[in-house]
Amino acid sequence: MPRVLRIINRLNLGGPTYNAAYLSALMQPEFETMLVAGMRDESEESSEFILEKMNLSPHYIRAMRREINFRDDFQAFQDIKKIIREFKPDIVHTHAAKAGAVGRIAASGEKVPVILHTFHGHVFKGYFNPLTTRVFIGLERYLARLSTGIIAISESQKKELAETYRICPSDKIKVIPLGFDLSRFHNNQEELRTTFRNEYGLDKKTVAVGIIGRLVDIKNHKLFLEAWARLMKKTSAPIHAFIIGDGELRSMLESACRSLGIPFNVPGQLNREANLTFTSWIIDIERALAGLDIVALTSNNEGTPVSLIEAQAAGKPVISTDVGGVSDTMTNGETGLLIPAGNVDTLTEALSRLSEDESLRIRMGARGSSLADARFGVSRLVDDMRSYYNSLL
Repeated sequence: MPRVLRIINRLNLGGPTYNAAYLSALMQPEFETMLVAGMRDESEESSEFILEKMNLSPHYIRAMRREINFRDDFQAFQDIKKIIREFKPDIVHTHAAKAGAVGRIAASGEKVPVILHTFHGHVFKGYFNPLTTRVFIGLERYLARLSTGIIAISESQKKELAETYRICPSDKIKVIPLGFDLSRFHNNQEELRTTFRNEYGLDKKTVAVGIIGRLVDIKNHKLFLEAWARLMKKTSAPIHAFIIGDGELRSMLESACRSLGIPFNVPGQLNREANLTFTSWIIDIERALAGLDIVALTSNNEGTPVSLIEAQAAGKPVISTDVGGVSDTMTNGETGLLIPAGNVDTLTEALSRLSEDESLRIRMGARGSSLADARFGVSRLVDDMRSYYNSLL
C-alpha cells in the first residue's frame, strides 16, 4: 500500500489539527500513514485529545516550533530527512507554513515521488511588515516549484495564491475544503444548552454571543469589544458575550473592557452584573455552541475559519468580517451576515439586528446547519483526498 508521511506545524487547537488527524486516521489502511508534528507554544491549547480519540500516536520533532530559529529549523530539517529515509514514503504531505518549508525541502532532497502542501491560511497579509512579507512570498514561490501539487481549502484562497500572490499557476492548485465530524453538533443540543447556560448564570431570554479563537492580533478581538460597548447602549435585548479562547492578548483585552466600560467575568468568577465573560479554552466546544445564540468572527485575515463551520453545524447564525476564505464557508444574508473588515459601525448594526430578531436567528441557523453538513462533512474530505492522491500516484 502507498505510504504517506504527514507533517504538521504543531498540534494546537484548530482546523489544521483536525484536518491532519482525520486524514491520518480515516485514509488507513488504504494509505499507510505516519503523522509527524512540531511543538506547540505554551500559550496555545493542546489538541492532542483529538488524536487520542482517533488512536493516533504522532511522532514529535522537538526542534520544529512556531518561531523562526535557524538552528532549530535546521535540526528539524535533519530529523525529517532521517524519517523519510527510514519510512520511505510515496507521498509527503505538509500542513501549514513551517512544516511546509522544512518538510518540502527535505522531501525534495530525498526525491520523494509526490510532494504536497496544504495552505490552511497564509501569512501574506496582516502578520508582518512589507519587507518580511515579500520574503515569505518569495520563499513560498520557491517551495511551490518543489511541490507536485498545492492544496487550497477554498476557491477564494486558490484565487489569492494563484492571482494575488502568484505562488504558482492555478492549474497546480487543487481545492479540497476542510471536513469535520459534525454529528456532535446535532446530538443532545437541549441538554448541552441548559448545562452551558446554567454554568454561566444565563436565563432563557438572554441572547448569548460568542467569539471563538486565539487571543492574538490577527483575530482583532478589540473590534468586537468596541462594537459590544456600543451595542450595550443601543439594544434593549438582554445580551451576554463570551470570549472563548486564550492567548497573549488576554490582559490587553481585559484592560480594553475596563476602558470601554464593559463589566466582565474571568474563569471561575460569576458576577451577574457583568455582560461579558472570558472563558479561556473550552474543549467540548459543542457544549458552548449549544448555549450560544450567535457566533461572531472579527479577523483581519483567515483561511477557512473552523469556528464558523462548527457554529453553522450547530444551527447558529454567524457574523463575520469578509476576509480570506470566510465567504466560502457561509452564505451572506442566509446563514449569517458578512461585514467589511475593521468596520465597527457595521459590526454593531449586525449584532443589533440578530440580537433583536429571534425569528431571523432561527431561520439563518437552520440554513447554516444544512450548508455545513453538505459542504464540510468528513467523508467528503476523505473521498476528495483519496481521489487526489490516487491521481498523482
